[in-house]
Amino acid sequence: MTRSHALLGSIAFFFVGPLLEAGVGPYVITGGFDRGDGVLDHPAAQVAGVVLIAAGLLVIAACFVRFVADGVGTPSPLAPPQELVARGPYRHVRNPMYVATATVIIGEGLLIAQPILPLAAIAYLGAMALLVHRFEEPLLQKRFGASWDTYAAAVPGWVPRLSPWSGS
Repeated sequence: MTRSHALLGSIAFFFVGPLLEAGVGPYVITGGFDRGDGVLDHPAAQVAGVVLIAAGLLVIAACFVRFVADGVGTPSPLAPPQELVARGPYRHVRNPMYVATATVIIGEGLLIAQPILPLAAIAYLGAMALLVHRFEEPLLQKRFGASWDTYAAAVPGWVPRLSPWSGS
């Protein structure tokens, strides 16, 4: 796979991955991003929501860049990376796209005062943790062997480490 193919594949995957998970899903759950009321209906929550959405989108974009530039592949299992992706956000946490997507969903919940969305983000992370444990990590270990083992031992799966891992 060339980097240009990886770029096109990653762009396509964005529409069936993060956009579906953090866009279509919350839209459906909230009935069209309808504004809620109650405890989350506060300007501070809206500001926090915007900050979380922006931060999450930046991390997602950085992950896609790393897959193309370093992995020469896509986040999709249909066109996986040729090299282990362990730079950028992946130096802090093994699953930055899932964490960032959940961050966007939480931010959306705060922005539109919909407490169902932070709950949905927790359910999303639970489902992704199961997927990662049962399928993704065994495939990564098989594909990258000792490199994966070293990386997985040093970088946490879900709670980012403060200092970036420098082993890659």
